[in-house]
Amino acid sequence: MRLLSLSVLGFACGSLAAAATGSSQPTFHKDVLPVLQKNCQSCHRPGEAGPMHFTDYKSTRPWAKAIKQAVQTRKMPPWFADPAHGKFANDRSLAEADIKTLVAWADGGAKEGSPKDAPPAVTFAEGWAIGKPDVVLEMPAAFEVPASGTIDYHYVILPTNFTEDKWVQFAESRPSNRAVCHHIIAFVREPGNPWLKGAKPGVPFAPDHKSERGMGEFLTGYAPGTIPNMLKPGQAKLVKAGSDIVLQLHYTANGKAAQDRAKIGLIFAKEPPRERVITLAAANNEFEIPPGDANYRVDSKIQLHEDSNLILMLPHMHLRGKDFQFRVKFPDGRTETLLNVPRYDFNWQLSYYLAEPLKMPAGTIIECTAHFDNSANNPANPDPKKAIRFGEQSWDEMMIGFFDVAVKADVGMMDLVRPKQPKKGSTGGQ
Repeated sequence: MRLLSLSVLGFACGSLAAAATGSSQPTFHKDVLPVLQKNCQSCHRPGEAGPMHFTDYKSTRPWAKAIKQAVQTRKMPPWFADPAHGKFANDRSLAEADIKTLVAWADGGAKEGSPKDAPPAVTFAEGWAIGKPDVVLEMPAAFEVPASGTIDYHYVILPTNFTEDKWVQFAESRPSNRAVCHHIIAFVREPGNPWLKGAKPGVPFAPDHKSERGMGEFLTGYAPGTIPNMLKPGQAKLVKAGSDIVLQLHYTANGKAAQDRAKIGLIFAKEPPRERVITLAAANNEFEIPPGDANYRVDSKIQLHEDSNLILMLPHMHLRGKDFQFRVKFPDGRTETLLNVPRYDFNWQLSYYLAEPLKMPAGTIIECTAHFDNSANNPANPDPKKAIRFGEQSWDEMMIGFFDVAVKADVGMMDLVRPKQPKKGSTGGQ
């Protein structure tokens, strides 16, 4: 009788525990798939950046333990912003409840469950994150990527043949072979701009004068983790009639000869925008990181000379990048930290979209601070015994704080970055 009572008591305790923790283990179709659809499938599906696919049970099951580890350590989804500073519209951080679901699924044997419990499949635009483009500009022929060696930045000029000004609300750059494409940047070269003058359209080439690079206005770009330009209604980037698109191409040899044929897709604004969006950068290319230095600091800043609204920030460094911070200094002297990335990861070039645009009056300064780890303790460091300077290749370094601002539609990039000239008759003094 006593044994029976203990058995009943044990059953009751077990029932209470099950009620407290959930009556059953999570299953793939009912519990896990909704989390993957919301947080993972944008990259982890066929044709995208993720090396494995999380679209069905068969392709996901072998990765159950790896998923558990990645979400527990918050390695995935990639998101590196310190929550103490700023609120971001594209925050990829997993909710605690979702983390617990994925961990419990892995610990419980990664059960499939019934396919009847699965939510409807998510529909993604085939080949384009922005949806079907109004215009696609593509390299006429593929770029031949050698199996080994250093590959200089190459440029390809793509004429738009636009006969009127175009306002672009959505823009996306896409390589055809992500395995060898480090990045693509699409610049707008307006008519009359002498940058790369004489270069033959459609033919990849490496300029002799590296100082000539970057003389166009940034339109859109691709790198692992980047988000295509998807602006709000009433906002757009300007591509003037007769402009060319200049693609900056950075390829990295991986031991096997390959090809890539880059393209960009554009969707135009349906009506004239209220605001023009312009990409700027607070950059510093005058630094030298000493050998072995584990915490070398580099600063940059840029002053804006028109009223503007800050939309997003994108920190950029290479393999020795350690941390990055954006600050804003207002004309009245107030300073605010906008973004702090305490653990920078070169493998993920993330944009951080502010939940609400930040109003910045003329005279505002964007300040950036970065630290680099050039020590042997940095596992990504190609050579801790070497002094490192600014350079294009991944084993060199960069310190660039990209950011997007929205301004009145008639304001140009030069209006933003150049001080206003005093009117005639004015001494310009205090």
